Amino acid sequence: MGEAEERVARALEQRGARAQTLVEKFPAADEPLRFAAGLYRAQAAVRLTADFGAFAEAVQPVIRFVASSGPPGVAADARTFSRDRLSAYWGGLSEFDYLSRAVLMPYARFLRESGVPPGRPEGPCKVCGGAPWIATRRSASSADGAMRMLVCALCGFEWQTARIRCPACGEEDPKKLPVFSAQERLGARIEACETCRGYVKSIDLTLDARQIPEVDDLATLSLDLWASEQGFERLEPGLAGI
Repeated sequence: MGEAEERVARALEQRGARAQTLVEKFPAADEPLRFAAGLYRAQAAVRLTADFGAFAEAVQPVIRFVASSGPPGVAADARTFSRDRLSAYWGGLSEFDYLSRAVLMPYARFLRESGVPPGRPEGPCKVCGGAPWIATRRSASSADGAMRMLVCALCGFEWQTARIRCPACGEEDPKKLPVFSAQERLGARIEACETCRGYVKSIDLTLDARQIPEVDDLATLSLDLWASEQGFERLEPGLAGI
């Protein structure tokens, strides 16, 4: 196993372990956390290569896991999954596809770690063109406050963005960028935009650096459900599909 493959596998295994750790702490999110733990372990087991065709032949661990342990709708989807669908999503020819993204995540992260251009259509992420599914606030060295980062849902690349700016439409009027949080989970909040009605979930890593944002996101699904009821739409669904 090469260095890039080892780094990807290790990162995915760490995410699986984090999801398993959170199960006891957040019983209300038991099912999505257990599913996420298994999904990450399955992704870590995929043999990675920069060749798309060879990778597409090695993705069965992820598909088998989802087919046997995923939510009913996603599990049924996995049982009819095709390589053509995977190629279409990678080539930007299809809309959001939860299962294709889950299957392709290790591949996209491997290419990023290897420095291999993915050759995908341009998008928010400067590495693979993917969309951000989570935001983080991190400590900054200056006195200007915490840095706001966006995390790509596909390759995991992180990039800094303005603290008061909608990552979807570019709105910068603070009055149109409301923030919503829940008392039971300090540090997690909805950063919404009243102009485009989009939002991104944000996790404050200055409160607890042990958090893995894309995993800890699952502990606050109630925030996503509330935002949906208010007419906001997440820029890119998280691991729970919302």
